[in-house]
Amino acid sequence: MATSVAPDDIVANAAQARANERPPLLVLEPLQAFLDEHELGRGEIQASPIGEGHSNVTYLIRRGESELVLRRPPRPPLPPSAHDVLREARLLRALRDTPARVPAVLAVCGDLQVIGSPFYVMERIEGEVMVTSIPPALDSPAERRRIAEELLDALVEIHAVDWRAVGLEGFGKPTGYLERQLRRFNGLWELNKTREIPAVERVGGWLAENMPSSGPATIVHGDYRLGNTIFAPGAPARLVAVLDWEMATIGDPLADLGYLCMMWTERDDPRGGMREQLGAVTRREGFPSRAQLIERYEQRTGRSMRDLRWYTTLAVWKSVVFMEGNYKRAVAGTTDDPYLKQFGDGVLELARQAEAVAHAE
Repeated sequence: MATSVAPDDIVANAAQARANERPPLLVLEPLQAFLDEHELGRGEIQASPIGEGHSNVTYLIRRGESELVLRRPPRPPLPPSAHDVLREARLLRALRDTPARVPAVLAVCGDLQVIGSPFYVMERIEGEVMVTSIPPALDSPAERRRIAEELLDALVEIHAVDWRAVGLEGFGKPTGYLERQLRRFNGLWELNKTREIPAVERVGGWLAENMPSSGPATIVHGDYRLGNTIFAPGAPARLVAVLDWEMATIGDPLADLGYLCMMWTERDDPRGGMREQLGAVTRREGFPSRAQLIERYEQRTGRSMRDLRWYTTLAVWKSVVFMEGNYKRAVAGTTDDPYLKQFGDGVLELARQAEAVAHAE
């Protein structure tokens, strides 16, 4: 899914960047020198945005016969600690020689003089990203079930990684994850909000009052859903890469499972909302239910499964906070993404959904 390109997104050099009212997203001449230094392709750069493009910015970079992928933060202003692409690159490099399915990082740049922000370059992985449709070769009940099994099993692999052994000591704190999530997102809400929405405060209070005890900490992806993965072309369905690790940390693995369930649509679910936009394909015959996903995770991990309602409520509530932040960026004019400008009413709807999940029988 390609995103739109504004005239000031990509400029040739630093002089053009300075002439912009807004900072550009790519500056081609210094970027080309950086790629040359790391022997990544040859010749002029052809750059086009790829992915959903609603958070960190991702570009497909073509140079001669080489195809690379570049990740950088969106335009400022940015919330504190958000969109940290150098941290994301560190995690991907740590996971490279583990069973976790990740793309290879080829180069990392923290020098703001190159394109105006940190960025990293990774390999391009050919395949299918499934958000609103399923490729014909995988669009059968048997393959749909296999898609779900691959998605769940890849999450189990991530949670099984010995994060200390791969050098991620200090990447996140292994205790107090849930408390920190509430503290951080309460703070982000105060920063992001464009209006008062009492339901957000009420759900935050419910989460604080009903917080469960976490088991042993694992790597947590933080945005684990079907649309953030790549499947190999053709049948049988095979997940080859998990993408968009910017929210990853060390914490409670059930947060990932709760989020996956929040984004997973069943046949009889009400239509509409963010789940429908990002997870409607799982309504189709062959995809398992949320309960079956949870059962498979329990079987694969041996973890004693608790009521996931708290974790699913957390996932919906966090999505409210993120959506409001993206909506604020759209209103302020720091993004040209028309999708984000629709979030005004969507935030209100999602806040109501968070309350409904929290108080479901």
